[in-house]
Amino acid sequence: MRIGELADHGSVSAKTVRYYESIGLLKEPLRTASGYRDYDAAAIERLCFIRDAQASGLTLAEIASVLELKQTGERSCAHTSELLQRHLVSIDEQIDRLQIARSALAELADRATGLDPLDCTDPNRCQVIAATK
Repeated sequence: MRIGELADHGSVSAKTVRYYESIGLLKEPLRTASGYRDYDAAAIERLCFIRDAQASGLTLAEIASVLELKQTGERSCAHTSELLQRHLVSIDEQIDRLQIARSALAELADRATGLDPLDCTDPNRCQVIAATK
C-alpha cells in the first residue's frame, strides 16, 4: 500500500509517516519500480501502536525504546509499565501544582469581589493582583 493509505489506516498524516521513518520508528518500506513507497500490513500495526502509545503519554523516544526491546526479542512489558508509572507520577505532581495554583486564583477572585474599583488608582498595578500597601 502507498503512504496515503497507510496514513489513513493509522489516522495520521503522510508527513507524520515520513517523519516516523526518518527517526527510525517505522522501517523504510520497499519501493515500487516507479519509486513509490510500498508498505505491508505490518506497517499498519506498528503505526497504530506508535499512535496509541503516544496517546497514552509516551514520548517518541520512549516508544522507540519499547520497539527496540521488541526488535531484539525481549519482552517489553516491565519496561513499558515503568514508563507508564513515571508518567503517572508526573501527572499526579502536575495535578498537585494545578490545585495549588487554582486555590491561589480562587483566593484572588474571591478578594476581587470585595474591592472597590474606585480605590484602584495606582497606574503600575491592579489591586486585584497586588495587595494594597
